[in-house]
Amino acid sequence: MAAKKGGLGKGLDSLIVNKNEGVVAVNPEQHGSPVKVDIDKVEPNKLQPRKNFDEDKLQELADNIKIHGIVNPIIVQDRQKYYEIIGGERRWRAARIAGFKEVPVIIMNLSEQEFVEISLIDNIQREQLNPIEEAMAFARLIDEFKLKQDEVAERVSKSRTTITNALRLLKLDKRVQDMIVDDKLTTGHARAMLAITDLDKQYEFAERAFDEKMSVRDVEREVKKLINEKSSDKKSKVGIDPQLVAVYQDTQEKLKGVLGTKVFINAKDNKSGKLEIEYYSQDELNRIVDLLESIK
Repeated sequence: MAAKKGGLGKGLDSLIVNKNEGVVAVNPEQHGSPVKVDIDKVEPNKLQPRKNFDEDKLQELADNIKIHGIVNPIIVQDRQKYYEIIGGERRWRAARIAGFKEVPVIIMNLSEQEFVEISLIDNIQREQLNPIEEAMAFARLIDEFKLKQDEVAERVSKSRTTITNALRLLKLDKRVQDMIVDDKLTTGHARAMLAITDLDKQYEFAERAFDEKMSVRDVEREVKKLINEKSSDKKSKVGIDPQLVAVYQDTQEKLKGVLGTKVFINAKDNKSGKLEIEYYSQDELNRIVDLLESIK
């Protein structure tokens, strides 16, 4: 179905009247009161952006449902032979664990565009997607419905910067994305690695960051070092004497020993370049300055 100009379906605002504790609420005037249906006639959304469900949290929800029941009905689309979930898959899964035979639902008859939009927005606003799933949901709203980033931001109640940063994660190597999903890396770690454009090297670095338990600052520093080394390698190929490159590397190590911090020599040519001295705190900078002054 072709996307409507301006993105969201024209009736979407009237379909959703508010969000109660993160659950999409549906306008009863248009869709009536909840009804109970056989739980086996309800099926998950095939396009559900969320792929991972925490089993322990599902069990906690199931225990709660046994005591209090399903307070917020599951929102479903009538597919004639079955009902497809638009919002509330966790409640449906928990109800199955709790042994429920029936579940309360609000039955909707939406266009395919409205169906996808509400499904995505429900998941995003409830903040139950991992960062990669969320980024993929944003991308679907942009790609399928021609929304601009600021329109997505407004619709899901997030800042435009949040949308932009999330989408950048999809440029990462798929293996690095999986590490984010598995909580091996934070989004802060991952965004710092975007500067490594070789995807195999990006993944190798991500594994190293995980193994060495690097902080985000560590990753930023090491990535900068890699980029500087790559830049130095390029310069050596365009006219810097290979013997001088070896001398510079030896000099870097000597200066590192003298100053007690990392030092980089970025040569412009065989005669000139730039010397970089790293520091990680004001106290360390003061120490380096005092050390250099003592040499005078």
